[in-house]
Amino acid sequence: MSISSQPAPKLRSGAGTSGSTERTLFDGDTGSFPLELRQALVRLLRGPYVDGTADPALWSTILTHGVSLQQYLSEIFLLLTVDSERKIALLTPAEIEAVHTQPIVARKPLRREETLLALRLRVLLDRHAGSGTDVGISRTGAREILAEHRQPGTVDDKRLDEQTDAALARLLNLKLILPTELVNEYRVSNALALALPFDSIDQIPAYLAALDKSAGSEPLDSEDEDNDNSVQEIF
Repeated sequence: MSISSQPAPKLRSGAGTSGSTERTLFDGDTGSFPLELRQALVRLLRGPYVDGTADPALWSTILTHGVSLQQYLSEIFLLLTVDSERKIALLTPAEIEAVHTQPIVARKPLRREETLLALRLRVLLDRHAGSGTDVGISRTGAREILAEHRQPGTVDDKRLDEQTDAALARLLNLKLILPTELVNEYRVSNALALALPFDSIDQIPAYLAALDKSAGSEPLDSEDEDNDNSVQEIF
C-alpha cells in the first residue's frame, strides 16, 4: 500500500483574538486536524471497516491523509490497513507486549459456526477475485454449508436452523455480509478477506478440518450462550 503525503490543510480563523488562525471546531478544541480528517478517524474507530465503494469521499480522505491518520493511530497502538484493490480500510491492533496497550478497538470473537461460515465465504471471495461480480450467499446456502460441518450423528434440523440464523446475524452485525433487496439473500463484503487473512486460501481447508475434528470432542450442548466457545477473532 502506498500512501501519498497530504498538502497542508487550510486553517480556519478562530473566534477569539483578531488575526488568530486556530483550527477551532468547538470550545476547548486543541486539535490540529481539519473536520474531515477527524470524521475519518471517528469512522475508522467506530468500525468495523470503511468501504470505499460505498463512501468514496471518506475513502479519498483516508488515502490522502493516510500518513497523518497512522501517526495518530500509532499513539493508541492501532494500525491502519488499506486494501486499495478491494477499497477496504480497517484498523488492527499492534502486537506489543507491554501493560496498558490493549487496543481500544476490541477484536470480535467468532463462535464455531460463525467461523465455519466465514471461512467458506472467504474461499468463495478469493475464487471470484478479479471477476468484477459480487459474491452472494443465501440462507439456504449458508444452512447447507453448516450442515456439511455438523458433528457426526447430529440430525437436529431445528438446531441447525437456529445456528444458521445466529451465524448469519453475527456476520451481518459485523458487516462481513450485507443485506440485499431480496429476503434471505446476502452479499459477501470484500472486508472478509482482511478480517480473515490467510497467506493462501489453500490453508483454509486444513483450518476447517481442524475445526471439524475438535467438534467431535465437544458435548452437544456446548453452544449454550453461557459457554465461551469462540474459535476465531477478527478486526
